[in-house]
Amino acid sequence: MTETHRVILCASGDLHEVKGPRRAQTLRHRSTLMALLSLIGTMAGCATPSSDEPTPEPTETTQGAWQIGTEIDTSGPTTTSTPLGLALEFENGAGPTLSVRAGQKFFIEQLDLRGAIDATTDEGVDGLADRGPLANLDWRGVELDDQEFVGLGNPDGTFTRRRFFTGARWMRRPSVMVISQLDNHGHPTAAPWILNLGADSHRSPLDTFFIRRTRAIQWTYDCASKDDCSGASLFQEEGLVELRHSAWNQQVRRFASRTTRLELLWSELPSARWSVDVEQVGDPGYDYNFNILMDIEEPTSGVFQPGDDVPVTLTLVDGSGERLHPEGSLPSYADVVFGPNPSGIQYYNAFFDPTTTFYRRKHRERMMAIQMIGPAQDIQPIRTVAPLEQFLVPSETLLLGTQDRDGLYAEAQLFPPAHVLFGGAFFPDSGAWSTPVSDQLTFHIPADAKPGTYRITMKARRVFMGQDIPRSVTKEIQVGSAEHTEASLPTGPCNTCHSGAGDLSRVLHANADRAACNGCHVPLGFELEGPVYVRTHFIHSRSERFDRPKDDCSSCHKEKSSIQRVSKSACLSCHDSYPASHVTAFGPIQSMYVGGDTESFDNCTSTCHQNHPGSHL
Repeated sequence: MTETHRVILCASGDLHEVKGPRRAQTLRHRSTLMALLSLIGTMAGCATPSSDEPTPEPTETTQGAWQIGTEIDTSGPTTTSTPLGLALEFENGAGPTLSVRAGQKFFIEQLDLRGAIDATTDEGVDGLADRGPLANLDWRGVELDDQEFVGLGNPDGTFTRRRFFTGARWMRRPSVMVISQLDNHGHPTAAPWILNLGADSHRSPLDTFFIRRTRAIQWTYDCASKDDCSGASLFQEEGLVELRHSAWNQQVRRFASRTTRLELLWSELPSARWSVDVEQVGDPGYDYNFNILMDIEEPTSGVFQPGDDVPVTLTLVDGSGERLHPEGSLPSYADVVFGPNPSGIQYYNAFFDPTTTFYRRKHRERMMAIQMIGPAQDIQPIRTVAPLEQFLVPSETLLLGTQDRDGLYAEAQLFPPAHVLFGGAFFPDSGAWSTPVSDQLTFHIPADAKPGTYRITMKARRVFMGQDIPRSVTKEIQVGSAEHTEASLPTGPCNTCHSGAGDLSRVLHANADRAACNGCHVPLGFELEGPVYVRTHFIHSRSERFDRPKDDCSSCHKEKSSIQRVSKSACLSCHDSYPASHVTAFGPIQSMYVGGDTESFDNCTSTCHQNHPGSHL
């Protein structure tokens, strides 16, 4: 093209080129344009949408202003004209029925696509290229990247291995998805959402989403041990696409009144049409959006003392401030997981939809938890492993950090309490999952607590009528002194990359206060990769979309001393190998996350690794 063009996709699919300067940048990459053209070639000819509503003119809210990283308010009241983030799920060609408020405006904020097959022989993920809903993808180049066993064994004494594959051509190249609204007759009812997936190898300002992850996973469910899967015969292979956090969150579409189905077309699978039924509800009973209200019963002096209790009452509300639960109680685990759960409050979901840091659906884990940590000036990673037994013994809270052992205090509680949550999983006949859950708890300041500012942070997630959003809230209290103290973190600034669609106030737990993470994020006996530094190393070392040199520690670390506490977990959460001399001295690598077992958090030595080549520190 010698002139700039803007490309408009008709609601039914025809492509028109219109001369003009606007939006040429959105289709500047030829590969993206060709993917879009290929996809459109599979769609029907252009026709007038069969809606009983007028076709909207191209306006700043429906077509013109695709602003990158526009701020999203997920806390306030909404109307049907409030643009909201829509979460979609497709599995093996379809998805569960999507209920939305009738006539609501949405942009696509999250999309999970999965195709899976079962196998009886160890074929890696080769079966995905031969059969199942993803067989027509280009699987050339796929290769094993990492593997890890599930921390706990299976009830029958066997073990589960997960093997993670990347590099297939379809994973690496740019592609486009189009989501269309259809009526009962399959006719389009509104303009479609057009999603530019970008590429694995780099992040582009044209990408629709901040997070774009594609991979294949082989599950082996009956390994004889963590060293031997040779006799296994229970396998599952799955291909995954995870898209999260829209940077084009003004590509807004209203649900037309005659819309009864959404259809997904993907340039990598041009002959497949994946669909989900839509139910539009006139009065859902609750508003969208989500807030956590935290009431702390403080002493008259405003300062707690060592040895004091800290009573906390929590209230979860929608965007209009309406309670999502009765006063005094939260829903039981059984109510949330098996229903009814009309308010959309979420609890830990990984018993039913397994999650894996970086590789599989960590955003769908949905753990609700609260922590207290301090004093602020001493906040640092906690490396003491919290054993599984601590999560099964009946107790109101979990003591995870102590002053003498870890250099700071940390206490947490899960919802439901840990012994109810995990007790019901290990002992399903106990009825633990039906136990009532209180909206009140009490933290216990230890007698040796140092004076300063302590943080209490609550995280939760709500999934309601097509919206899937996290929320975190932090309050500070003073212990032993009215003088405010601050955390001094040796890493950052994260907003060099995490801005706009990837801002920390939007991703993960929607928590931009990194000092309020280390109380919950400790190594767990059943999930050793808990600490923030382990997860941060692992994600950024594996992601090709992190565009800084992987050995340049100064990208995140601000001072040399912050890279000199040597342990397996620090080194092998980033590196995937170490020299033969280290294998002889410290054993082979057993975990892709931390290198070994619980010893991975021990401080190896104060004499080795005082410098990191290429670190610029």
